[in-house]
Amino acid sequence: MPLVAIIGRPNVGKSTLFNKILGVKTAIVDDVPGVTRDRNYADAVYRERKFRLVDTGGLDLSTSDGMLSLIRRQSELAIAEADILIFLLDGRSGLTPPDHEVMRLLRGVTKPIFYAVNKIDTPKADPLVADFYQLGADELYPLSAEHGIGVAELLDALYPLLPPADQAGELAQLPRIAIVGRPNVGKSTLINAVMGEERVVVSDVPGTTRDPIDSLVTHNGKRYVFTDTAGIRRRGRIDRGIEGYSVMRSLRAIGRSDVAVLLLDGVEGVTEQDTKIAGAILKQGRACALLVNKWDLRAGDAEARKEYEREFNRRFPFLTWAPVFYGAAAKPDSLRQLFPQIDEAYGSFTKRVPTGQLNQFLQELLITHPLPVRKGKPSKVTKSAFMTQVATKPPVFALFVGHPQDITPSYLKFLESRLRETYGFSGTPIRILARKK
Repeated sequence: MPLVAIIGRPNVGKSTLFNKILGVKTAIVDDVPGVTRDRNYADAVYRERKFRLVDTGGLDLSTSDGMLSLIRRQSELAIAEADILIFLLDGRSGLTPPDHEVMRLLRGVTKPIFYAVNKIDTPKADPLVADFYQLGADELYPLSAEHGIGVAELLDALYPLLPPADQAGELAQLPRIAIVGRPNVGKSTLINAVMGEERVVVSDVPGTTRDPIDSLVTHNGKRYVFTDTAGIRRRGRIDRGIEGYSVMRSLRAIGRSDVAVLLLDGVEGVTEQDTKIAGAILKQGRACALLVNKWDLRAGDAEARKEYEREFNRRFPFLTWAPVFYGAAAKPDSLRQLFPQIDEAYGSFTKRVPTGQLNQFLQELLITHPLPVRKGKPSKVTKSAFMTQVATKPPVFALFVGHPQDITPSYLKFLESRLRETYGFSGTPIRILARKK
């Protein structure tokens, strides 16, 4: 699909236009310049033709501020990789020196550029458009991203450049991997290492990532969709407004993923917040792998791994099925460990066991471990007990018996343990439902 990037100086309405074209509030929108920091990608459809839309941080070429220069770098990368550019301008503010700076950056670009003048929401505002012809554009597209005025006309102009989609649903079938964790544990560093480029802004300042960022990754011939998420802090420390939206979207990103890779800080150790994030992964029924990051800083500590394993047993008794590996997000050796762990977890997450095999397994198990006793007498329904898998993502099993109310949680836990021993299911939660036959 062609890549369409929305660029422009800060606070001209790029994220608002991004959301309007998509029809959903995907990008965070606020009046504060610099809210969008990374390239935010999403799949869009217009008149049955598909394209990838990219929202970028504001281009301020004169700035030398650390964070703003990183945002500028992301916008420059978006210009380099895009097939089509939408240069968005602010009709109310008029043509400004930063607009001219961006225009100079675009002088050597041979890609199609569409000049859109935003915030033209009434007929009285139409004369404001004339000022922008100084840029030398053959055609301007006045619009109001907030109200949707003129957006269809802009997309009609893009339409001939959008090839008919012949890969419908392909991305939806790819494994979705969410990188989650507390702020500043190395999530964006890991994404950049996986991508082999500066895909997302990396900074020592906690909270750098705000929007969940999707990236298409190919590794050893396999394709994945990776999602970088905002760091999830304790509820009491989350600022209202932008950070609150970021955390909410991080939790949603976990829910739409197949595998969540939970990053832990190898220096700081496991915290209560790590436990809560792991609980959110379990609650939403996602597959999971744990990466203890920054382990290169403790490689010489012989007792460090033992300490961490004790912490795992104490903090994550509900996540014993999740694989744990140690590394450093930016090191190649960590990536060599990462993808096999993801593949195994995703394979378990989507695994389906044939009903015949399940019932042979069940009958052999019941010989040595019959169903719980009912009213002081052995159960008479052992031979008629029946089991089938009713869902994947995650795997769900239904155990049909005569008296499901007598199946204790401890017996279901034992049954889950035996299922894992027999069929694997490493890296994924599994659920067993007792139902009346």
